Amino acid sequence: MPLPQLNVYRHDRDTRALITLAGEIDLATAPQVSEALAECLSDGIRGIDVDLTAVTFCDASGLNAFLRAYRLVTDAGTTLRLHHPSQAMARVIEITGSGFLLHPVLTGRARPRRIPVTAGGAL
Repeated sequence: MPLPQLNVYRHDRDTRALITLAGEIDLATAPQVSEALAECLSDGIRGIDVDLTAVTFCDASGLNAFLRAYRLVTDAGTTLRLHHPSQAMARVIEITGSGFLLHPVLTGRARPRRIPVTAGGAL
């Protein structure tokens, strides 16, 4: 069985970054997502948009990478928005109560400023 592959592309414009992901986001590739988003913060990016159009699969570790990044970027006063998830991925995001990650146009709702913390602070 071949290893999952994820390609990460970043395009900066002033203080905004567009991260385009292509491939599978799972336990093996979620660290790439986390690293790309953390690099944006360390580079002084103030707004991060993630294009998920070419993502073919995303498991719980991928969703957790986005949730952890959301907490970090909002604590830093930065924004993180996910765009164009597959129908299946959008459904998982919504049923897990993580719809605030999606660009508001997709949900029709305003995003809360902070994510809820579960008991013990774990996600």
